[in-house]
Amino acid sequence: VQLQASGGGLVQAGGSLGLSCAASGSIFSVNYMGWYRQAPGKQREHVATIRSSGSTNYADVVKGRFTISIDNAKKTVYLQMNSLKPEDTAVYYCNAALYLSWSHQFDYWGQGTQVTVSS
Repeated sequence: VQLQASGGGLVQAGGSLGLSCAASGSIFSVNYMGWYRQAPGKQREHVATIRSSGSTNYADVVKGRFTISIDNAKKTVYLQMNSLKPEDTAVYYCNAALYLSWSHQFDYWGQGTQVTVSS
């Protein structure tokens, strides 16, 4: 099983960027998928999570600016980031809880993708 993240890049403050992360491999179903980020010198922090049902959870610092969505058929999670701030600069990591069978769930991480917001 692999998580392949894409998107990110450099944007000016106030701009927008989108991230996507696709899970591949022998996957029975998705429990939830989400995003974390880690800025230089800081701990990794939760950004947003979405369950296969569509229920979402956002960190307070991104509420109202970021939107997470999921395509269960494609096993892909998206993060639309609007009104970006320099403090959003970080490496963003995709995370997923995937069922490999009806009873076995495992946690996976994708490779990081850099998001840089210039002031």
